[in-house]
Amino acid sequence: MSIISVKNLKKYYSVHKKEPGVLSSIRSLINRKYIDVKAVDGISFDINEGELVGFIGPNGAGKTTTLKVLSGLLYPTSGNVRVLGYEPFKRQADFQKQFSLVMGQKNQLWWDLPPWESFILNKEIYEVSNEKFNAVVDELAIMLEVEDILKIQVRKLSLGQRMKCELIASLIHSPRVLFLDEPTIGLDVVAQKNMRDFIKNYNNKYNATVILTSHYMGDVKELCKRVIIIDKGIILYDGLLSDIVEKFAPHKLINVDFEKEVEEEKLKSIGEVKEFNSIHALIHVPGKEAAKRAGKLLDNFPVADLTIEEPPIEDIIREVFSGGKI
Repeated sequence: MSIISVKNLKKYYSVHKKEPGVLSSIRSLINRKYIDVKAVDGISFDINEGELVGFIGPNGAGKTTTLKVLSGLLYPTSGNVRVLGYEPFKRQADFQKQFSLVMGQKNQLWWDLPPWESFILNKEIYEVSNEKFNAVVDELAIMLEVEDILKIQVRKLSLGQRMKCELIASLIHSPRVLFLDEPTIGLDVVAQKNMRDFIKNYNNKYNATVILTSHYMGDVKELCKRVIIIDKGIILYDGLLSDIVEKFAPHKLINVDFEKEVEEEKLKSIGEVKEFNSIHALIHVPGKEAAKRAGKLLDNFPVADLTIEEPPIEDIIREVFSGGKI
């Protein structure tokens, strides 16, 4: 069942353009010049109930603008958008009680109050019963391991702790649709993993529909089977992450350590040598021949350790943005 439906969505902004200098500033008071910025330029996609979709692209690609339109914060220039059967920009109360938008660079918690106070405020806003409120907060606090900090002032919490509490505040009303805009931004490696685990568990347990934007490709790789890649307001790809990996990275990397020094020239018979320092090498080989090439290494060189690795997802996405045809 399609929970989110976007058809030919466009969002344009009229932006004042001014040349530098005092005279130009004076002229602009009389004769202003404007240009249209196409933040989103005719995109279409459908997302089914329970899907966890990665929405990725460079800065200024149109990701956050799209999420703001889907959540009703922005009115589209043109196109049709429906979420849970509602038109988001109408901001009906029944719709607003069924979704949540979490932005990693924005916060809703009151800085000088404990998270618990902000939770109570959201409880009243979303008209959640006392029984449901206590059950949801208790469950989420256990899942996120923050039971002991809910009554400590927000300003005294670490960034990771605050982000976890931001999530709880956004989930008080048990939304069916969750828009996550850079939820792990600024977090350390451990906090990022904890946040990913929570998002995955929440999606599985409640069958929530989730759209996730992130510049950390680790988030996308760990959480999303399907990705939508957007650049300059246009969708470049919509499909399985595994398919795009296979198309843009038909190679693998053999990471090998040697028991003694070897000659780089001899390793070129295995594949393209990317890194080399006499007792270590990183070799680029065709994916379908990775096992065969690794066997050749083991037979002909003094191998101490060897692993076959997939190329970094960041490199694959970079290839798409650099002009690779999908």
